[in-house]
Amino acid sequence: MDAVLLALAAVWGAVTGLLIPRAAYRFAVEPEEPWRSACPAGHPLTGPVRGWLGPARCAPCAAAPGTPAAPGAHSGTGTGTGPPGAGRPGPGPGAAPAEASPGTGAPAPGPSAAYAPGVLAPLVTVVACVALAAATGARPELIGWLALTPVAVLLAVVDRRVHRLPDPLTLPLAVAAVLLLGGAALLPGHAGSWTSGLLGGVALGGFYFLLFLINPNGMGFGDVKLALALGVALGWYGWTVLFVGGFAGFLFGAVYGLALVLLRRAGRRTGIPFGPFMIGGALTGLLLGALAG
Repeated sequence: MDAVLLALAAVWGAVTGLLIPRAAYRFAVEPEEPWRSACPAGHPLTGPVRGWLGPARCAPCAAAPGTPAAPGAHSGTGTGTGPPGAGRPGPGPGAAPAEASPGTGAPAPGPSAAYAPGVLAPLVTVVACVALAAATGARPELIGWLALTPVAVLLAVVDRRVHRLPDPLTLPLAVAAVLLLGGAALLPGHAGSWTSGLLGGVALGGFYFLLFLINPNGMGFGDVKLALALGVALGWYGWTVLFVGGFAGFLFGAVYGLALVLLRRAGRRTGIPFGPFMIGGALTGLLLGALAG
């Protein structure tokens, strides 16, 4: 049974992970820009859910190997996220903002938009799903963890590219966490508390909101919204797990920032995307909580 569970988790992670690159490309725009609706060559992105689901490359680009596609990440000024004490994010080295193609909502072809299919996001999704399945076992909350994981990875990818955590992802993630864990709490064999999860969401979201009020240039409001979902998930396993997962996110972000400073790739006030570290810390807490449950 364990082997079957891990195999199903791996398949789920692979299938959903392969859908992340296209969605990340469409979401990775500056706050004042519309979501991308066409590839860098100007072809409309079509498919299920108004073209949001599908392979990274559109059909015409996949059939034409010479179509311009950039391996680099789109980077630029954003207001979505940043660690406490950091300055507002700015353009990455060598990055230039994309110009929108008239009438398409997509950037013109160029090296500023990450469009080529990548393997990192799908691989991370598979590893996270398998790790959660191994730690949680056949308990009801595993359904929630597997459903939330692809969206969390998508948020991490978008934040890494444009220092932004879009509302269409963070707010539904919080609602989904509440509903999925509420359903799990009604089933036998669960190892958490829905009430504790709700309180965890309020606690972690409130803590990040306080940081935002203290230093809005360092902590983005997107981080506050993401903290609501992560707090619900971590709080499911209790206050200790909530503290460990929340602290781990700050620790991971601090280590990364310190490494950039030591390597002279950033200054003390350089903004970094904090969402991936929040999500990594939450994953750490969930794995520990599931193993102890």
